[in-house]
Amino acid sequence: MQLLKPLYLFPLIVLALIMGVAGGLVRIGYLGMMVPGTAANHGILMVGGFLGTLISLERSMVMKKRIWLLIPLISGLSIPVLLLVPGWPAFGHSLLFVASLGLMAIMYLQSLRHPVIYQFVMTMGAVLCMSGNFMLLYSGFVPAAVPWWIGFILFTIVGERLELSKFLPTPKLAKSGLLLLLTLFFIGIWIPFHRYGNWLMGTCAIMISFWLLHYDMAKIASKKEDQFKYIGIGLRVGYVWLTLHGIMLCFLEPHALYYDLYIHTFFLGFAFSMIWAHAPIILPMVLNIRHTPYHPILWVGWIVFQVSLLGRILVSLIGLPEWRTFFGMINGWTILGMFILMAMITLIKMILSQRALGTARS
Repeated sequence: MQLLKPLYLFPLIVLALIMGVAGGLVRIGYLGMMVPGTAANHGILMVGGFLGTLISLERSMVMKKRIWLLIPLISGLSIPVLLLVPGWPAFGHSLLFVASLGLMAIMYLQSLRHPVIYQFVMTMGAVLCMSGNFMLLYSGFVPAAVPWWIGFILFTIVGERLELSKFLPTPKLAKSGLLLLLTLFFIGIWIPFHRYGNWLMGTCAIMISFWLLHYDMAKIASKKEDQFKYIGIGLRVGYVWLTLHGIMLCFLEPHALYYDLYIHTFFLGFAFSMIWAHAPIILPMVLNIRHTPYHPILWVGWIVFQVSLLGRILVSLIGLPEWRTFFGMINGWTILGMFILMAMITLIKMILSQRALGTARS
């Protein structure tokens, strides 16, 4: 187990992101980054491979025994399996399912140690992750897993925000209202998607976004300076994307690109806004470094990401396929560019710190 360290698992997460973005670019019509198998597995690579492995790694690091790192390892190994063994997709799907069972066990044990609301919400997120991966394994049909995956990310993020905002004076009635909305969202997943399930999920998503905009501590952080402002504004913009996701679910079903619209307002608009906001906090913990990957230059990449995604959604609604490809290409490359930028910021900070330390010693 000595070789099982979080830093060694991170390349699998990076691989999932790169391959997932490559597949997304092909699917939107950009052929400049073609990798066999990525287009067909785009959603699986992004949700199961990237987000699932990242969240599993984050949660397993809280556990005392290093053996729990096997969970993100199994999740991460699904990525090369899906790409290198294309004739046997069930193998990769099985790895994701096993990993989600492990994540569910981790969250269950953590909820036993800390029986508080936010732990129960995140545990429910792990259950939804397992359910989505089971649907994928059972049917081999990605859209069947998508509502469960959306629930997985939503419950995980809401649970984390409740944990970080636990010291705020939130009224008990407001917390009860949030739990009711999450319960109704869960019921909406069970209802057949085109028989009011999308309406219930969409309405709850809108109401949950309003709740987060009003009660989450991001409202306070956005009024501060530097990194806190970046995190706070990033989170609040993400909540607006969650509102748009709910609107798509409720009112855009007749649109030809309905699936694409409601998927990407959530996974790109909401989920990636959460990633950009949480990265300065999570990445140092995962990589075991003391330097935060924040610099004001991140605002440039963040703005390009948000504007290009908004452009993609608007031209999709209007029906301009060439512009949709253009904005989608910019959006995909910006995702990779943001992570490269954060890596460079961290590396430069480490080099400058070492030089300063060497100068002080001499």
